[in-house]
Amino acid sequence: MKIIIAGAGEVGTYLARMLSREKMDIILMDPNEERLDFSNTSSMEILPVVGNPTSLVDLDEAGIKDADLFVSVTPEETMNITACVLAHSLGARKTVARINNYEYLLPKNKEMFQQLGIDSMIYPEMLAAKEIVTAVRRPWARQYWELFGGAIILIGVKLRENSKLVNKQLLELSSEDKRYHIVAIKRNNKTIIPRGQDKILADDLVFFTTTKEYIEEVRLHAGKEDPEVKKVIIMGGGRIALRASQYLPNHIRVKILETDKRKSHRIAEVVPNNVLIINGDGRDTDLLIQEGIKDAQAFVSLTENSSTNILACLAAKRFGVYKTIALIENLDYIPMAENMDIGTIINKKQIAASHIYQYLLDADVSNVKSLAFANADVAELVARPDSKITRKQVKDLKLPHDMTLGGLIRNGEPMMVNGSEQIQANDHVVVFCLDTAIRKLEDYFN
Repeated sequence: MKIIIAGAGEVGTYLARMLSREKMDIILMDPNEERLDFSNTSSMEILPVVGNPTSLVDLDEAGIKDADLFVSVTPEETMNITACVLAHSLGARKTVARINNYEYLLPKNKEMFQQLGIDSMIYPEMLAAKEIVTAVRRPWARQYWELFGGAIILIGVKLRENSKLVNKQLLELSSEDKRYHIVAIKRNNKTIIPRGQDKILADDLVFFTTTKEYIEEVRLHAGKEDPEVKKVIIMGGGRIALRASQYLPNHIRVKILETDKRKSHRIAEVVPNNVLIINGDGRDTDLLIQEGIKDAQAFVSLTENSSTNILACLAAKRFGVYKTIALIENLDYIPMAENMDIGTIINKKQIAASHIYQYLLDADVSNVKSLAFANADVAELVARPDSKITRKQVKDLKLPHDMTLGGLIRNGEPMMVNGSEQIQANDHVVVFCLDTAIRKLEDYFN
């Protein structure tokens, strides 16, 4: 597969690095030659091309007519849209544009853009805001995702000594197979796909799949409290904070701390009535106390500095805040944040990557999410008739050790998967795999 990525900024470079591991033909295009200097990263198999993605000549020289996927993720929204329209007209099979305008995602407008040749649009800030709202709604979970429209739930939970699951092998939990399935364990910065003999230890980050009716059982078995979130303090008044405050329920009181006075006045004009804008520095301990940090159940740090966000969340935890959420764009900081028990990590690069993964598989992938904590992917796939996944019972399929089936939808009914189950044609299956195994899915589902 040939993929051309326009924009060698943080998102574009991250995507190129990630996709280069998948043995694809990756071209990274940017008008700034300095951004394309990968001399210090010899392992990256990426062809850098100096060029403007809105130039017909430059697109042609990059080989756009043979591109299976064109992704434009420059900081300029208009450039991304124009580049995708041109790429489509020159022969690119599919195009994806990064945008900053929510209006473009409205159904009436999405159809118009698709007619222009833009197959999908990414608004990372909006997706990040929605993940923040989800984290606030389920403060006891590190990760909470609804798959297949909510039919199957994926939950990541940090287990402590008080969990009834700690020090037990997965074999001992067989009676719970129909209620939830443990699909992965993150331990000491290493992710494992567990088997029956594996034991759950205290401080493991455990990923469960379950159905809505058993979410509460997962919480109880994990030994977690579920405090009602009535007050949220957000540090940093950027686009993510603005969107998150608009999506949060009206009964939750929200305070946004923003250092820039002009920005404070600007966002104060568009936020809901339950949101109060404070012009001040969230790193100021006295200000936090004055604004009621000790009464807050959730603290969200969304500045542009990853280390500042981590330190701010640690300070909030010392004040007794139950749930902390940090925007961490520096991927190297994510393991450190996990070890420091930051409640939920938001990373826009990985959000963008999870969206684009849809276009990388030949199988019928409807949704793929990249897990910030686990270095893993969750894929929703459809089993095609006579595909390898349908030929034997799950226990006899000899699935790779870096892959497991987390659940399925059959005739509209969600269910967990046990070893004696046999996948049927047209079943919708949740697959949990390490990030190096995503391409193996095609062999089983096509």
